[in-house]
Amino acid sequence: MFSIKNTILLLLFVLSTAQIFRAQSGWSVNQNKSAGDLVAVYFTSSDKGWIAGDKGYLAFTKDGGKNWARQALNTDENINEIYFRSDNNGYLVAGKKMFITRDAGKSWQETKIYNSSDFKGLTPEFLSIRFPDKKLGFVVGSLLNKNEEVVDSLVMRTNDGGETWSRIAITPKVELYHLDFVSGSYGWIVGDKGLILMTYDGGLSWIKQKSGTDKALYNVDFRDESEGYAVGAKGVILRTEDGGQIWETVRTNFPATFMRVDFADAKNGWIVGYGGSILRSSDRGKTWIQQASDTKANLYGLFTAKKYGWAVGASGVVLQYQK
Repeated sequence: MFSIKNTILLLLFVLSTAQIFRAQSGWSVNQNKSAGDLVAVYFTSSDKGWIAGDKGYLAFTKDGGKNWARQALNTDENINEIYFRSDNNGYLVAGKKMFITRDAGKSWQETKIYNSSDFKGLTPEFLSIRFPDKKLGFVVGSLLNKNEEVVDSLVMRTNDGGETWSRIAITPKVELYHLDFVSGSYGWIVGDKGLILMTYDGGLSWIKQKSGTDKALYNVDFRDESEGYAVGAKGVILRTEDGGQIWETVRTNFPATFMRVDFADAKNGWIVGYGGSILRSSDRGKTWIQQASDTKANLYGLFTAKKYGWAVGASGVVLQYQK
C-alpha cells in the first residue's frame, strides 16, 4: 500500500508532468513584441515566417520564432495581409500599396497596380490578396473618400502574373475583407454586412450567396470546391458543404468577434478573435471548443499547419502553437 508520503510524491509527479506537457503542447506567448498591432502572419515552413502590422512593421524568423529580425519596408501604411503562392514568390498588401518578393522574402519591392486616375479621386485600401496560380491573381478591399469613408467595393484581377491589373465590377458597394481560391476557377470573397460572393469562372463574374447574417464577415477558408468556413462579428461562424449554396450558422456560446479561421486539414480547424479568443474544431467545423491563449489581447492574424500554428494581435502579441 502507498503511504501518504508516496501518494503526495505521485501527485507532484503527475502535476509536474502535466505542466511540462502544457509547455510543449498548445498555445503560448512568443517573445517577439512590436510597437503597434500585428495583423498578418504567414509561414512557408516550420522555421521560416513573417509577421506584420501597423505602420509598415514587418519582421521575419528563420528559426521557428526563437529570433525575429525587423525587415525594412518603404512604407508607413498598415500591412493587412501577407501571402506566398510558393516558397520564393510572396505578396503583401499595405493600405494603397502592394509589395512583392521573388527571392523568398529576402527583399521586397513595391509594385504599382493602378493609376491615380483609375478611381476618380478615391483612394484604394487593399485588404487581401490571392494567386490561384502563377498567372491569375486577385486583390480585394474598398475605395475611400477624402474622409476615409468606404464608398465602394474593390476587386482587382490579373491574368499575367501581376504585370497588369484590371478592376472587376461588382454590385455591392461595401468593404471586402478577405478572399480565398481553391483553383483557378472557384473562389469566394467575404465582406461587410454579411456579404459572400462566389466565382466559378476565375473571377470574371461574381455571384452573391445567402449568408443568413448581416454581420461583417472578416475571413473565409475553403478546403475544396465544397467545404468552406467564414467568421465575423459578434461570434458569427458559418460553414457550407456545397460550395456556399447553403451556409449553415454554427451555434456556440462564444460572442466574441472572430477575425480569422484556418483549417490545417480536412477535420482540424482554428478560429481567433477578440479578447484572446481561440477556438478549435476537430469535426469539420460542426462544433468548436475554446482553447487557452494566455492573453486577453485581440487576435487579428492566424496561420496553421498540421503540427504548428501562429496567431498575432493587438500591442504586438505573438502566439505560437505546438502540437
